[in-house]
Amino acid sequence: MTIFGNKINGSVYKKAVKTQKKFIKKFGNDRNTEYHLELKDNDVLTPPFGCQTIVTNPSSSEDTFASKLPEKPLIIGNIRMGFGHYRISMAMASAAKALGYTPLWMDLNSFPETTCTKIISYQNNLYSMGSRLSQKFKLFNKMIWEPLNYEGFKKLSYNAGDQKTAELMTPLFREIPKDTPFIATHVWPSQAAIHAGMKNVVNAIPDNWPMALHLSEGAIHTVQTFNSYWGYRTLHGFDGENIMNPMGDGDLIWIGHYIDHELVSNIEKDCEARIARANEGKPIRFLFTIGGAGAQGEFFASIIKTLLPYVKQNKACIYLNCGDYENVWNMLQNMIPEFADGSVPVTKHFNDWNEELEFANKAIDGFDTDAGSGIHAFCNKDIFGAVYITNLLMRASDVLITKPSELAFYPVPKLFIRRIGGHEMWGAIHSAELGDGTLECETPEYACQMVKLLMEQPSLIEGMCNNIIAQKKIGTYDGAYKAVKIAAGEIHGRNL
Repeated sequence: MTIFGNKINGSVYKKAVKTQKKFIKKFGNDRNTEYHLELKDNDVLTPPFGCQTIVTNPSSSEDTFASKLPEKPLIIGNIRMGFGHYRISMAMASAAKALGYTPLWMDLNSFPETTCTKIISYQNNLYSMGSRLSQKFKLFNKMIWEPLNYEGFKKLSYNAGDQKTAELMTPLFREIPKDTPFIATHVWPSQAAIHAGMKNVVNAIPDNWPMALHLSEGAIHTVQTFNSYWGYRTLHGFDGENIMNPMGDGDLIWIGHYIDHELVSNIEKDCEARIARANEGKPIRFLFTIGGAGAQGEFFASIIKTLLPYVKQNKACIYLNCGDYENVWNMLQNMIPEFADGSVPVTKHFNDWNEELEFANKAIDGFDTDAGSGIHAFCNKDIFGAVYITNLLMRASDVLITKPSELAFYPVPKLFIRRIGGHEMWGAIHSAELGDGTLECETPEYACQMVKLLMEQPSLIEGMCNNIIAQKKIGTYDGAYKAVKIAAGEIHGRNL
């Protein structure tokens, strides 16, 4: 076995085969099973993007799916693993719609009857548990979680295991025409598509820390930063200090950040609104995104407490997205006495997508003072609404408070709290160097200091906005458009 011309040790390959057999024993082997596919509208994704989801239907005939594909289809392969890969997929869907394609959503973690989904769910649960433990136990984070995310996933041997496992994910592709453009926002859909014989696969690599985990030989790999480009091109550090055979010229392309068309096309307008609010003394709007595990609750609670006096003086406004986990909201109520006793009123926007959408539009327009003041909490049991409300509120927000995940690349001023996994560190570094985000605040105290600095000197927000506008002019945020064009065969070449 070789990966980009680099020979894999026989013992590593045997271990990969053993892992595959373990999964077969645990979850079954359905590679000879026929799954019939069909398209279904989605309440959140279909209205803005014309995006339909790919689902299984035992009553469909074998030739139904191909015959019902739209004129210019583009499949977005993903998995639900946190919110990040869904968010990048939404950016691809948005760009595809803007360029005249019909995006089709294919979440390999949404077919519970398949071996594919059983494997992904199993591994996703392990990763989620590790993320929670890493925030609760410093020793676990230092000795196990950080090294695994930073160095363990970087090893080429890790990719060998994933490649064998991905062979078990191919049955879902049987009815899909092999020349259909396919963008994967996680490596497993990319690997599965390649093993299934798909011809036009783009592997959209997230983050800014090169890791063998993300390799999918046979696909065109795209990256958002030049740091990633050189790390992947040379496979630097993927086998200790050994010099590796590099990736080929056509295997890897730098294309810029993966951002929604709605955000990119409104960068100047939204930044001008932020600058105006800062200069006119209007409430500074802070958008909090909290992961489902609520692992960083102490960070968010500390920052919210710091902002409460400013909210009471109508100098700050808080948008708080709890995702699809109401337990996160309950956790914050326990941590923040003013929430629990009602001394600081909070407007809840829970499980009503149409109302949430209307609120976001009012906040963007800026004419509704209630939408730009006070505290607003959001929670939606629907995963699509839970993710996408952050994208909508980003346009209306002045500062996004987040860990340096996929959101590190978005064109909005950002305050970064402590990372989860060493690989995320490089997202904050990249943003700080572009000038559209702060350094990573590794303690709640540092994060609160940064909040006070932004409140007392809003010209810092204006500076970040000016940098965002400058980055747009040079194409930094055009990655989603380019990924679509590459998958569809519209453009070719190296660094576009």
